[in-house]
Amino acid sequence: MSEERRHQILVIGHKNPDTDSICSAICYARLKSEVTGKEYIPGRTGRVNEETQFVLKFFGQEEPKLIDNVKTQVRDIEIRETQGVDRNISLKKAWNLMQAANVVTLPAVSDGNVLEGLITVGDITKSYMNVYDSSILSKAKTQYSNIIETLEGMLVIGDENNYFDQGKVLIAAANPDLMESYINPHDLVILGNRYESQLCAIEMEADCIIVCEGAAVSMTIRKLAQEHGCTVITTPYDTYTAARLINQSMPISFFMKTENLTTFEDTDFIDDIREVMASKRYWDFPILDKEGKYKGMISRRNLLGARGKQIVLVDHNEKNQAVTGIENAEILEIIDHHKLGAIETISPVFFRSQPVGSTVTIIYQMYNETGAPMSRQTAGLLCSAIISDTLLFRSPTCTRMDELAALALAGEAQIDIEKFAADMFAAGSNLKERSDEEIFYQDFKRFSAGKISFGIGQISSLNADELDQLRIRLLPYLKKIQKERKIDMLFFMLTNILTESTELLCVGAGAPHLIRTAFRIEVPRDRIDQKEGVVQLPGVVSRKKQLIPAMMAACEELGNG
Repeated sequence: MSEERRHQILVIGHKNPDTDSICSAICYARLKSEVTGKEYIPGRTGRVNEETQFVLKFFGQEEPKLIDNVKTQVRDIEIRETQGVDRNISLKKAWNLMQAANVVTLPAVSDGNVLEGLITVGDITKSYMNVYDSSILSKAKTQYSNIIETLEGMLVIGDENNYFDQGKVLIAAANPDLMESYINPHDLVILGNRYESQLCAIEMEADCIIVCEGAAVSMTIRKLAQEHGCTVITTPYDTYTAARLINQSMPISFFMKTENLTTFEDTDFIDDIREVMASKRYWDFPILDKEGKYKGMISRRNLLGARGKQIVLVDHNEKNQAVTGIENAEILEIIDHHKLGAIETISPVFFRSQPVGSTVTIIYQMYNETGAPMSRQTAGLLCSAIISDTLLFRSPTCTRMDELAALALAGEAQIDIEKFAADMFAAGSNLKERSDEEIFYQDFKRFSAGKISFGIGQISSLNADELDQLRIRLLPYLKKIQKERKIDMLFFMLTNILTESTELLCVGAGAPHLIRTAFRIEVPRDRIDQKEGVVQLPGVVSRKKQLIPAMMAACEELGNG
């Protein structure tokens, strides 16, 4: 993996992100980049809801990149950037390149860096050991430039860009009279400094003569070769050595593997390619980008030291709320305002958790502590998240610290906090065009208490009529999802911001009874419609501080009972 790629650190919030989760990721990535000089990238692991869309658009901020999985990918490990070569280079040159780079495989690529084939050390050694007929050089369509390079020779007559693609290779060891019987048109003849042998080869219409031991070529031979279209090359090697080396001038294209290549894309997950690599006999495998262009090579050994993506978690610290694949990631920091969860880390991390109403309140403090500059846009995003998470200071999770931070940030962002909050909440509660699934998962989190698993979603709105319509729509949907996902209980909070109350939808065996126990509701018929599973909870607006703690205590009480 490139150094630049390794230094990219992802800042990401929880699944089904809300405004706090999105704004925390953006603003903390911005703070860390400013303070450390490293590249921190904000991400999200779900759809941006309408409320957050309103905030981002208002302050001219793009949505963070969608990250649906942080499992280790090929791009996260060290890719050996072996230079691609032209398919026409000689076997000898390929061998020398392998030795210099200490590799056993070379990729052949086109001008557009498209992979055309692979040549391995095994392919080259096999070409040396196999016994080929004397026409193998022409069958391989060997370029004269390769022959010159391999024999360390010099072109006397001809064009080095032409190809030897007909005839056989032979050594002119006999006298000229006998040579006439075995030299055919288009042959390549290796010979010494005898004038008669050179003349005979040219007259027998050889395509090329190679004059050994650095012997001079007379003007007469040069002229005749020019007239007959015969290429003339000289080499310092003797005829034996020249004959031994000449097969090394053949192009790698004749020997390389071009079909059924096992390649991987840089976005492939390491877990998915391990078995494929184990089932192949090759040492190295080419890596391509999404456009099919060659990027480099990896081997099984590269997978041994694979390190996960570097991640900073904001607004959560529980595995079931984290992006998929978090167990493969290298978590560097956690910034949160929730109860402690169960995320395990490989090594110690920077963990900052405070009992405040919004994660961005903590991030605002960190801006002040570091003295990092804060733009109007950043101030606006931070302020919006506090407004959202505290329901403009109405939530019991709201602290004096949240309120002071939001008011100061509103001034920096140059907004009327009351009017902006009303517009933001209105945008978030405009749910007519959205499906039941979109509404349900807009702000949904899963929890567990002992052996009981349950999920809780929440919608906050200023519009009581809209909340009534949602109750009618969502109850059947909750029943369907509860059966399909096999979750013990599902709850959905329809929270009225103006009246500071919640209508709780309860689905699953024992769900209404659990809520009745949690909130000490003595007269079920007055407060709970058992058939419909709807509970009125006046004064309850916070899932984190009011609903979850009461439910956890009730689970323990019922379990002990």
